[in-house]
Amino acid sequence: MKPLIGFSLLLVITIHSLAASVDTLEIYSKSMDRTLPAAVVLPECYDDNSDPYPVIYLLHGATGSFTNWLEMTPEKGLVQRLADQYKIIFALPEGDRFSFYFDSPENENSQYETHITKEVIPFVDAQYHTIQDKGGRAITGLSMGGHGALYLSARNPDLFAAAGSMSGAVDMDVQQWDLPPEGNSFFIEQIGQVLGDIKKGAEFLADNSVTNMTGLMKKNNLPLIIDCGVDDFLLEANRTLNRRLLEDGVPHDYIERPGEHDWQYWGNALLYQVLFMSEVFKKK
Repeated sequence: MKPLIGFSLLLVITIHSLAASVDTLEIYSKSMDRTLPAAVVLPECYDDNSDPYPVIYLLHGATGSFTNWLEMTPEKGLVQRLADQYKIIFALPEGDRFSFYFDSPENENSQYETHITKEVIPFVDAQYHTIQDKGGRAITGLSMGGHGALYLSARNPDLFAAAGSMSGAVDMDVQQWDLPPEGNSFFIEQIGQVLGDIKKGAEFLADNSVTNMTGLMKKNNLPLIIDCGVDDFLLEANRTLNRRLLEDGVPHDYIERPGEHDWQYWGNALLYQVLFMSEVFKKK
């Protein structure tokens, strides 16, 4: 492990019941002038003297936090097991409760595209023995994090070799989600805290929703894997994205399986996502 960057703190916590280890980090965000947490999962084989390791950036969903993938999967230690199995590092950044991983035009405390792409990735590359080019990086996530992974990779194709989404909130117009009125009201209020007046932000939401970015995805030509459960309230948004990708001739894997918007589904979906990305890494 390389020397620590001066402005950031690294705390190491080893999960003794698993071979892989988990480092918890605090990363200073210049863009938001505050320190944010993150975690890095290192495979058992991790060695600074070996060949450098690929990294999968794993994003959490709305109302969640960076620890979700470590604490909430039905299989305890799933991410650690996959790190060992594929000899891959996982980086789990903080994305706040409802950032959608974009830079808010209204809220200076919600600049998460800049944070992930210009602060988290350089920090991870500086601290760990990683492949420090796009051929060794992929990104995926669940729900809000699924949107974030596709969004960040579409806008920053020089950083990633592949991207994925699990139950992605790929259309940020929450009124299009299949939720009861009280659910819509909650999410409208939450995204309003990021955008200010959500009515004034409607154009921003449309321009920055992944469903409307398929032309950019075609230009980038990154390998993509997208999946969603057939009983998920975001299914129709994902079907719309799939249809538009097909219409625009964008190669991608699209999967629907039995399942809802829950950890049972995401724990299963991650297996497919990591396999897909490990095959991309082999070709680089």
